Amino acid sequence: MSFLVVLIVDDPDNCPAILDAWEAMGVSGVTILESSGLGRYRQHGMREDMPLMPSLRDFFQQDEIRHRTLFSVVKDEAMVDKMIEVVQDVSGDLDRPNSGFLFVVPVLQAVGLNRKLED
Repeated sequence: MSFLVVLIVDDPDNCPAILDAWEAMGVSGVTILESSGLGRYRQHGMREDMPLMPSLRDFFQQDEIRHRTLFSVVKDEAMVDKMIEVVQDVSGDLDRPNSGFLFVVPVLQAVGLNRKLED
């Protein structure tokens, strides 16, 4: 059975180390999305006031704090355990506040998982 690993990385600076380690251990693909959680939304607000033709100053008036959400489907539970270990080595204990969040979902069927990237 395959597994979907979803990791919300609180500190985007941790992403390169996590991605490098996952790739080194054989994780073949990861999808990366910018994301923001409800806590950050309430703390910093969302940019709803962006003009149609923004200037650079408009972009820098208020920084939105973002997370990164990583998705990867892997083939076995041993790989999931290694992935979790790497994340906790890089990010620290995920049970701490503002450290990130990881969950795993069984995948009943995955098509295209065995593809190799072409040079």
